[in-house]
Amino acid sequence: MFLTSTLPRLSTSLNPQHPSTFLHGKTSSIPKFTTSFAAFSSPPTTFLPLTIHAMKKIQGRVVCSTNDKTVSVEVVRLAPHPKYKRRIRIKKKYQAHDPDNQFEVGDIVQLQSSKPISKTKAFVAVAVPKRNDTRKTVVSAGSSSIDKGE
Repeated sequence: MFLTSTLPRLSTSLNPQHPSTFLHGKTSSIPKFTTSFAAFSSPPTTFLPLTIHAMKKIQGRVVCSTNDKTVSVEVVRLAPHPKYKRRIRIKKKYQAHDPDNQFEVGDIVQLQSSKPISKTKAFVAVAVPKRNDTRKTVVSAGSSSIDKGE
């Protein structure tokens, strides 16, 4: 009741010749709202160079070094099983750039991400220094490797 009583008065007050202001696409009698976006805009920000260090270096073992300047590195990681939640080993092989052909099968290398070198190579193989083995080796008294009957 309220809407029906106010609509005829509005339409006649805006444009007395036509019952509706939208007749024949005329919208000139509708006031246009102008808003200033200066109140909504934030001050200009200066962008600092950000570096993301996620997944930059991976460590793995060389499994193939037959190609020239390329090694295949197997990376092993532990991840929970989707259903049983037990931690399982997940192996993935990456192709890495070896510019000097210095790595052999079995070497432990670190993969450093770089720009793509080829279709499959986006890592550079970097040598990992050998660790000092501080574990004690137990020699059994029954078997001796010195006396082999030579």
